Amino acid sequence: MALQDIRPPTLGQALRPNIWDVVALILVIGALVLIVYGGEQTAGPLSALDVAPVSLDPANLPAYALRTTMRMLLAIVCSIIFTFIYAALAAKSRRAEMVLIPLLDILQSVPILGFLTFTVVFFMNLFPGRVFGAELACVFAIFTSQAWNMTFSMYQSMRNVPKDLEEASQSFHLSGWQRFWRLDVPFAMPGLVWNTMMSMSGGWFFVVASEAITVGDTTVTLPGIGSYVALAIQKQNLPAIGYALLAMLLVILAYDQLLFRPVVAWADKFRFEQTASATAPSSWMLDLFRRTRALRALSYPFAALNKSVSNLHIALPTRLRLPTRRGPPSRLIDGVWLIFIVAGTGYAAWKVYEYLSATLSISDVVSAVGYGFITLARVVALIALASLIWVPVGVWIGLRPKIAERIQPLVQFLAAFPANLAFPAFVVIIVRYGLNADVWLSPLMILGTQWYILFNVIAGARAFPTDLKEAASSFHLKGWRWWTKAILPGIFPYYITGAITASGGSWNASIVAEVASWGDTHLTASGLGAYIATATADGDFPRVVLGIAVMCVLVTLFNRLLWRPLYAFGERRLRLG
Repeated sequence: MALQDIRPPTLGQALRPNIWDVVALILVIGALVLIVYGGEQTAGPLSALDVAPVSLDPANLPAYALRTTMRMLLAIVCSIIFTFIYAALAAKSRRAEMVLIPLLDILQSVPILGFLTFTVVFFMNLFPGRVFGAELACVFAIFTSQAWNMTFSMYQSMRNVPKDLEEASQSFHLSGWQRFWRLDVPFAMPGLVWNTMMSMSGGWFFVVASEAITVGDTTVTLPGIGSYVALAIQKQNLPAIGYALLAMLLVILAYDQLLFRPVVAWADKFRFEQTASATAPSSWMLDLFRRTRALRALSYPFAALNKSVSNLHIALPTRLRLPTRRGPPSRLIDGVWLIFIVAGTGYAAWKVYEYLSATLSISDVVSAVGYGFITLARVVALIALASLIWVPVGVWIGLRPKIAERIQPLVQFLAAFPANLAFPAFVVIIVRYGLNADVWLSPLMILGTQWYILFNVIAGARAFPTDLKEAASSFHLKGWRWWTKAILPGIFPYYITGAITASGGSWNASIVAEVASWGDTHLTASGLGAYIATATADGDFPRVVLGIAVMCVLVTLFNRLLWRPLYAFGERRLRLG
């Protein structure tokens, strides 16, 4: 072979574009144009929302879909940053975990209307008279429907890193920064990717509440698919609801093909196993960019910079280091820390009591707690039913990557399906047949949140090592023994993560599901969600605070008494390595 045949390509040859570069460049420029166009719409005055109100003309749906998608993508970016910081602190510091994980239970139990009630005015005051302030309020509301399950997923993964990988990182003398980027993030990536997809879909479930909401005398209606759906429900316009569903489906298919499918295919390399998977997920978008020549060459400096940053040997000064799990616990410091937590919690509880006691009586508290237990009963029954259905289905899908690829957009669409779009069918059927709204509105609570279980189980089955599958096959484990000895222990931490977030999501969904409207027909089921929704619409802030406080207490106790012990069991008994 001649010497010139084996020489690496020159810089000019590497930068010479091919046909794949042209296609990829068109896609990149198109995305930038859409981002710039959508960004320009947020810079106008707030009065522009009244001059050009939301219209049910289907021709406006592409622009509405762009605005909604940009809000959700920005919220996802914020959720990822929050997840990396919050989960790392909770997983690496035992004392930080004592505060952060109970706080996360509380945060995921606060309904989205609760966040909106107290943040809309704040964000609008940051940019008075500008649309951008209302946009930030909407993005923050969507963020609160996305971040918690992603954080739980990464926290669970970081707590369950195999011992042999931990020992390897110690033997290589990796700093905390290096270990985070070389071990913790790659190990958490498969589950985090699937939970990010679920968060994107979960954002659609609450987008109606975040884009079209009235809090007392403050009304904020931003152009988007959510506000379009809210107006269609108010006008009882079934064709408009159909157009909104079609727009949602097209948007979900677009970002599945252009964003999530490439990420899933890329993240497959982070699966923890010693045996290569026979069938790896694929993506035409990822293949397209891998075949480019000039774009790949231009990306090398960024890749080198990323590698340099992740290789930095960053070590905090000894005085600033958080107490990790490896060191022996100090009972004195733990006691002082616990006293500090209890004092802080007690002070917060006292301030809430002072605020509520000024206008409410003990009978109001008893009433709110009673409604809370009604909603709790619904949540328990629905989570149990969803687990019986979706755990076997999720395992079946997760163990078949090709089927998972095909069904991925469908599951995302179903998870994104807002409960509000089911109102016409439920309201008409309940009214026509005289059904009990307390019973037949309940399925709306699980309509969007059951998918947290399915997505996490799929992620667990996808991450199940191939060598363990082969070991189970060699031992002839089949039927019930295979479920109890192999796959259920393998996916158990993932299921618990999905169940925790599904439970919190169901509480949030009760705000929407327990109060259903179709035109002038309004149905209300007894429960804490209806209590908060009614108080929010009336601008009754003391009852909003009371309802949110009761929901936070019930969700936190439920997690502490049920999910956390199961989580600890899975971490203690079922950890690999």
